[in-house]
Amino acid sequence: MARDERPLRRVNRTHEQARINYDGLSRCYDVLAGSVERRYRNAGLHMLAAEAGERVLEVGFGTGEALQTLAAAVGPAGTLHGIDISQGMLEVSRAKLQHACLADRVVLQQGDAVQLPYANCCFDALFMSFTLELFDTPEIPTVLAECRRVLRPQGRMCVVAMSRRSADHPMTRLYEWLHDRFPRRLDCRPIPARQCLEEAGLRTVELRRMSMFGLAVDILLSRRH
Repeated sequence: MARDERPLRRVNRTHEQARINYDGLSRCYDVLAGSVERRYRNAGLHMLAAEAGERVLEVGFGTGEALQTLAAAVGPAGTLHGIDISQGMLEVSRAKLQHACLADRVVLQQGDAVQLPYANCCFDALFMSFTLELFDTPEIPTVLAECRRVLRPQGRMCVVAMSRRSADHPMTRLYEWLHDRFPRRLDCRPIPARQCLEEAGLRTVELRRMSMFGLAVDILLSRRH
């Protein structure tokens, strides 16, 4: 795997600003972006293939669309945990789970992925969709180290993320231009997700490359070394 030496765009907002922003977006996020992200999120869920009885964590669960699929997959014998920085997103997700009669299988918590509040080696699988690219460049190794820490040996992790593999594509250039000018609204940016995962000790075992309006999206299944 060739190393991407190009400097990443930075994320120029604090975690508190992110929390406030996503609290404000929580009631309308599904209308603004939910349908756009669904295809890629579902591909990631299919790749992760959570099984009955497993203990699974979703980092950055947003409005809870993936939580419902994961809760159904782990079944009554399994446990699903979710963590998100936004209390507003948590409330929207909890309401959806209650409506779907799945709330008893899911433990939701407001928190920050740079310091996951879970014991070492306690999850069989971890899911993260359009979340890793929200963290500033120096924080990505910290987040992935935390994900690796809470995974059991040979535990699997699926990441869905905007990718830098098409950095010269006009849509990628436009997106990064907009990110530079409106950093609090477009607070994510394309990242070399596979490289980041490999450097964190998470071995890629499956990769699917997709495109979203010209923006590259990578879906990666990794295992803890």
